[in-house]
Amino acid sequence: MTYQDHNTFVRKAEEDTPDDIVTKAIEDFTGKVEDRLSKVEKAADTSALVERLDRIEAKTNRAKGAREADKEPSEIRKAFSAYLAKGNDAGPDVLKALTTLQDPKAGYLAPPEMASEIIKDLVEVSPIRQFASVRSTSSPSVIYPRRTEITNARWRGETMPQQPSEPAFAQAEVDIKSLDTYVDLSNELLSDSAGQAEAEVRAALAEDFGQKEGMAFVGGDGILAPLGILRDPSIQEFNSGSATGLTADALVALMYQLPAMYRNRGAWALNSTTLAAIRLLKDGDGRFLWQPSFQLGQPETILGRPVVEMVDMPDLEANATPIVYGDWSGYRIVDHTALSILVNPYLLATNGMTRIHATRRVGGRVIQAAKFRKLKIAA
Repeated sequence: MTYQDHNTFVRKAEEDTPDDIVTKAIEDFTGKVEDRLSKVEKAADTSALVERLDRIEAKTNRAKGAREADKEPSEIRKAFSAYLAKGNDAGPDVLKALTTLQDPKAGYLAPPEMASEIIKDLVEVSPIRQFASVRSTSSPSVIYPRRTEITNARWRGETMPQQPSEPAFAQAEVDIKSLDTYVDLSNELLSDSAGQAEAEVRAALAEDFGQKEGMAFVGGDGILAPLGILRDPSIQEFNSGSATGLTADALVALMYQLPAMYRNRGAWALNSTTLAAIRLLKDGDGRFLWQPSFQLGQPETILGRPVVEMVDMPDLEANATPIVYGDWSGYRIVDHTALSILVNPYLLATNGMTRIHATRRVGGRVIQAAKFRKLKIAA
């Protein structure tokens, strides 16, 4: 470097401020980066990337258009709305859109949403199974040995001989009974309902079998059905003494007919009509015999003992047995086969039908009659 160049460099360094120096350095660096990026873009082939982006954009536009089309009501929906508003005056075009196939009765096709709900009545089922003793078996019957008499011990003197005892035994046999039915459904209905028809049939069968089972445990004849508690002749009856109503004295007397061990574990069984009558009864001090439950999950009580509302118990009327009080572990339910449902698509295949079989095998009877008392209304 010459003396003149050195002086020029020193003069420029003295003239430039720190900010000018930094700005110039940034500009130089930016220029180099832009130059390198332009070279990379020239070297790279971006046509494939651009084409891919174009395809994605096209699919997005088609999906958007389909969603917008879904929002538009279909011809059948428009026609159905017009028919609901004007009826047969909606015009031939509307009625034509609603007519299904060649129905001579001109049946009108409702949108699927109108058939998605099935209206069902409430099926009341007796809760006796929740309180009775329940067992299982794989045999056609179960025999329970039952002791009918105890030993006979005697007081004796020092040299007197002992006396023998002969306790008596009997048997309580619970026979297994069968409950069954079948339902035929068209294959078209099964297919068109997407499984809903079969599900509803299964639900209806479960409700029906539960109801029939509860009825049998209460009033079954013991021949084809299990022997119900009201039909068991070994349970003692207590006469209410009145053919026109129910008295508080009758309930107290009925309750204390049982031995203390069974009485303290007992519960009242009656239907809602009888319960409504009992709620009006009072003792001698004006207190109601019926008391509500003050704790969640605890039953209401009569004379301090729980109430079990059984829909299959008879009403309060002359010559009826509307109330049973006792320890319900004395009624035995024996399950053999749970509700079995068999779908047979072959038996009626040529008729376009499917048969659904349902079977239930269960037995029940009183095995300890001493744990119960029945209240009989006078004739």
